[in-house]
Amino acid sequence: MFPKAALIALSYLAIVTAQQVGTLTTETHPSLPWYKCTTAGGCVSQAGEVTIDANWRWTHSTSGSTNCYTGNTWDATLCPDDVTCAANCALDGADYASTYGVTVSGDALTLQLVTQSSGKNVGSRLYLMSSDSEYEIFQLVNQEFTFDVDVSNLPCGLNGALYFSEMDADGGMAKYPTNKAGAKYGTGYCDSQCPQDLKFIAGQANVEGWTPDSNSANSGTGNNGACCNEMDIWEANSISAAVTPHPCSGDGLQVCSASAGTCTSNGRYDTVCDPDGCDFNSYRMGDTSFYGPGLTIDTTQKITVVTQFISSDGTATGDLTEIRRIYVQNGVVIQNSFVNVPGITANTYNSITEPLCDAQKAAFGDQTAFQTKGGLTQMGVAGKNGMVLVLSIWDDYAVDMLWLDSDYPTTANATAPGVARGTCATTSGVPATVEADTPNASVTYSNIRFGDIGSTYSGTSSSSSSASSSAASTSTKASTTSTTSSTSTKASTSTTSTSTSTKASTTSTSTSTSTKASTTSTSTSTSSAAASTATQVKYGQW
Repeated sequence: MFPKAALIALSYLAIVTAQQVGTLTTETHPSLPWYKCTTAGGCVSQAGEVTIDANWRWTHSTSGSTNCYTGNTWDATLCPDDVTCAANCALDGADYASTYGVTVSGDALTLQLVTQSSGKNVGSRLYLMSSDSEYEIFQLVNQEFTFDVDVSNLPCGLNGALYFSEMDADGGMAKYPTNKAGAKYGTGYCDSQCPQDLKFIAGQANVEGWTPDSNSANSGTGNNGACCNEMDIWEANSISAAVTPHPCSGDGLQVCSASAGTCTSNGRYDTVCDPDGCDFNSYRMGDTSFYGPGLTIDTTQKITVVTQFISSDGTATGDLTEIRRIYVQNGVVIQNSFVNVPGITANTYNSITEPLCDAQKAAFGDQTAFQTKGGLTQMGVAGKNGMVLVLSIWDDYAVDMLWLDSDYPTTANATAPGVARGTCATTSGVPATVEADTPNASVTYSNIRFGDIGSTYSGTSSSSSSASSSAASTSTKASTTSTTSSTSTKASTSTTSTSTSTKASTTSTSTSTSTKASTTSTSTSTSSAAASTATQVKYGQW
């Protein structure tokens, strides 16, 4: 308990000491090499590392180990308002493997759903870094992004999501001097859902207007949200997968305010961003035999996922006009499935283009926020500005991930275009059940590659029923040269911790619109006079 005079002093110092760094747990980022590729020189290994998002971290008083946040409530003494709270509270280091179930082997990152140490942690969200203090920035237009993924251990109701968000490379430290933690501690997150459960936004806490969630003992939402352009490369489990651009009107982090009526809590389409996106889920797009266990893309095996960002003039400065998906399995290049739904000309589209998005919205009766927020052109602007790579695993406390792998909305006719998204039952995906029945569920991302179009993958042409795209049907060869060696590391100073985590997915009001709502974890910790370290209770929800 802080005396009033001390709180006044801390509030005064907020302009220079807010959102501070804790020192009770050493922060050591796990190493994760990736590969930069060119058509002329092949692929060369890059030294990389990952950091876990700030919302998963223990937030405690700067003077000791008193929780700034307990359960789903902020400490009223430490956190009477946003500015004072940021001055009084610090983000601490993480023990990646034992607390969060994050492990690295070579160039492979594995994220486990439930990690049981002294407590329970569910899910995680991490960012690829270029150094100890900055995120790696990817400029996407006229480039190709490829990775291998194993989703064989992701059942109904789970989502191994890999995507890009238009975050600041330093986590917002330069723009917001009150942010002293920065990218090293996973700050600066934003996405197209304008998440309001972030504990810190733009160098200040998000305590004002905080409302605890009714369905969670550990989560809540504040008055502010963090909006930015989002490019979902991969949202998937073993049953369904989707690739989805989400443009926003404007660049970089934009802070919404519920009190001003500009957050999703006021209305799903009242923000500067497109919450639905223009999604390509093969099942939803009419090919029910393309993706899944034993199907054309066999999810019982490792999958190579290629995403190409095609520009209007074949240069990095041109407008983004197409997002093309290609797969490789067992040495065979497999072109994406074609759309086959009523209202859209069959066998015409197998990539994301403006004409496809227009046709999809009309056929499914979806909102047109994608178009009004700038469509592919605005997504390309964000891609040229540069975006941060996000790697995650989560379950869905709002709608049980039905928007990805089942019939959604559940009240709609399942035979209506766009409603069926996968074969999972509408009763599946309940987080409590998923966590109890499949705690060891996991996703592994590996062999991350980025570079010239055609340089990041190899294989022979597919003769499958999915017709080849005119631009990418020939075999390619990508060579890899390793110039660095990286080993997995974890924090050397561990703490006694208990944790839970979830991610809430906001329900769309549209009859058939795919949704992905990103909210993030909150953390609490209870100090113990008898213990040499603080007891942590972490909760993650995005």
